Amino acid sequence: MRKRLFDQPLLILLIGIAGLAMYLPAIHATVRQSHGEARAFFYAGTLTLTIVTLVAIARAAQPRQRSSMRNLATLVAAFVILPLILAVPFHDALGTTSLLNSYVEMVSSLTTTRASLFDPARLSSTLHLWRGMVGWMGGFLIWVAASAILAPLNLGGFEVTATSEPGQGETRFNQGGLADPQLRIVRVTAQLLPIYAGLTLALWVMLLILGDPPLVALIHGMSVMATSGISPLAGLQAAPSGVAGEALIALFLLFGLSRLTFSSDTITTARRGIQHDPEFRLGMLLVLGVTVLLFLRHYLGAYQVSASGDAFTPLRALWGSFFTILSFLTTTGFESAYWATARDWSGLETSGIILMGLALMGGGVATTAGGVKLLRVWALYLHGLREMDRLVHPSSVGQSRSGGGRIGRKGAFYAWVFFMFFGMSLTVLSLAFAALGSSFEQALVLTIAGLTTTGPLVASGAAAPVNLIELGQGAKLLFCATMILGRLELLAFIALLTSNIWRE
Repeated sequence: MRKRLFDQPLLILLIGIAGLAMYLPAIHATVRQSHGEARAFFYAGTLTLTIVTLVAIARAAQPRQRSSMRNLATLVAAFVILPLILAVPFHDALGTTSLLNSYVEMVSSLTTTRASLFDPARLSSTLHLWRGMVGWMGGFLIWVAASAILAPLNLGGFEVTATSEPGQGETRFNQGGLADPQLRIVRVTAQLLPIYAGLTLALWVMLLILGDPPLVALIHGMSVMATSGISPLAGLQAAPSGVAGEALIALFLLFGLSRLTFSSDTITTARRGIQHDPEFRLGMLLVLGVTVLLFLRHYLGAYQVSASGDAFTPLRALWGSFFTILSFLTTTGFESAYWATARDWSGLETSGIILMGLALMGGGVATTAGGVKLLRVWALYLHGLREMDRLVHPSSVGQSRSGGGRIGRKGAFYAWVFFMFFGMSLTVLSLAFAALGSSFEQALVLTIAGLTTTGPLVASGAAAPVNLIELGQGAKLLFCATMILGRLELLAFIALLTSNIWRE
């Protein structure tokens, strides 16, 4: 039974890709003449590829079990096992930390959370490059898994648009000769990789033109596309590209609001354009609405400050609010260079609450963004409108509004079920962190940061930053589990635990 629990060849392939990726930091370290780091990555990559090759040869003649549910089990196994393999060269190259800390760092990067245990100055440029690459690969893994694994099983937000139960496949994803789950993964990878790599390359080149150093531009480009928020600097405000770079990054952050911005592979209805997509419209409404409210708070008398002689202060505050709100809504976690100006302008003393609320809302379904997802919020909003209509016309007959054809017949019900599971997870995990020694505020911030894959909340969500490296071993492992749970969502684990593969 254990041998057939997940697709082992797929997991071996993912491990092989991880081993192959280790050669790039090895080359980078060699160019920097950091031979110790170069050896750590070269030896780890060579050993990984050797083991993968031997295992693949030994299992070549064995029959392969193929199903979407086994692919889901493989995805879960990948987020647990891959960080351990990725942590080996990181641990050896750094040399001044434990393997557990390295594992937590790699889980944080692979799940695109970026809750780093290390000060940026402590890590070399090669280790920063490795963190950025791991986050970038984790973002692409989610892009592919959303379309090739989660969508056919009606999970990851697709239960809102589905006509069958979560965890059960639909014939609409088995058409066109793609009933084989492995063929579906190959097709989706071939379709999305040029888009993902091309957008990353374009952002890298444009940030270079704006003045960022090559490594900084590359890591920021990868982290924006993966919404991981990984940076080799103390913050985005330290980037030489300045506000122009932030404006460019904000443009690429829009890909985290809706999958329609880059692909229509999971949309079965007629595509009416991004301007009609409910997720994109709701996301922009939230960003603009919260930005305007924070800006007007200054003029509404909620906060009294002395008049500033700088005429550009209002514009700086407006931009700082817009960029930071968009960044946390897409669960990237970058702060604008003018976010401090925006806080002072609006008189915010508890800005972390707003940022946590935005991260909880999250971005679009099947994007690299985490959180509850905008489509579920939209489904509940439409259901609320329908219930208010029934208050006015009790005898009316009809179903919830379709939301542009994307909301299924039971979409609001499944969205509400997910909210209940999310609330239960939030409560249980917060209590668990508190039982392991964290204060209530720290426990809540750690839980929200992990479940929404928005690691920068550990620094900006509480009055005092949470120092992850000071957590106990149990709390660190729990935080890893929280990040993996937030990346894959509880419904996926429930569907996996109740599937038939355990009885085969």
